[in-house]
Amino acid sequence: MEQVDYNLLFRWFVGLAMDAPIWDATVFTKNRDRFLEGEIAGQFFQAVLGQPEVRALLSDEHFSVDGTLIEAWASMKSFKPKAEAGGEPPAGGGRNAERDFHGERRRNDTHASTTDPDARLFRKGRGKEAKLCHMGHLLMENRNGLIVDALVTPATGTAERAAAEAMLGRQAGRHRASLGADKSYDAASFVTRVRALNVTPHIARNTTRRSAIDGRTTRHPGYQASQRVRKRIEEAFGWIKTSAGFRKTRHRGTDRGGWMFTLTAAACNLVRLPKLLRAG
Repeated sequence: MEQVDYNLLFRWFVGLAMDAPIWDATVFTKNRDRFLEGEIAGQFFQAVLGQPEVRALLSDEHFSVDGTLIEAWASMKSFKPKAEAGGEPPAGGGRNAERDFHGERRRNDTHASTTDPDARLFRKGRGKEAKLCHMGHLLMENRNGLIVDALVTPATGTAERAAAEAMLGRQAGRHRASLGADKSYDAASFVTRVRALNVTPHIARNTTRRSAIDGRTTRHPGYQASQRVRKRIEEAFGWIKTSAGFRKTRHRGTDRGGWMFTLTAAACNLVRLPKLLRAG
């Protein structure tokens, strides 16, 4: 709203005269709920992919999936014991009171964020600090690396596999497909369910334990091709987190964060489409 107030380019874009009063910020906050209820972000995302010239660029046989952590708009101070756990907020200090976390065992089943209850405490790996996060997921087609589905879920250890199943189930392809993914998706239950969807799991093998992917899958040239192409999904995550500024969400809750994540994924496609259409 500040930009619209003094930036002439913004005024021109929205059709305001130089001396016209700007809208109040609540105009957008009231409409946000309507956008959520009407699933406007998802409809816009599908409308971009539904253009005839764009559909010609998409593959309905080869996909890649991955997930990434999105930092929640909540501080660690807001991660407090739940009411049933008998936790009391720190006394004094105003809104930003001091808290001593040393020696306190904090877990998602006993604690929750008072700022964003949908956020979960999650550690990316050994030696990494735990943060309040959501998890964003993308499904990419392998022909041109365009995003065909986007989803935000709470950050849990099984969220990536559950989101992959949900996004694959929304694809309307009639042909047998393949799915490239990293070793975090190498679980026997997930591989079984993916195959039930008529999808061949081209998943990187987890060598630290018994892998669910055997030589019957890895011997085919298509498996090696999927393993090479699947890494392109990191380019989309990189653009979303850096250029689009979505490393940390500015919205509270999974629904609002997912709404913005879907719009950002659509913008990522729109940035790439002019070059692809010219080349095609």
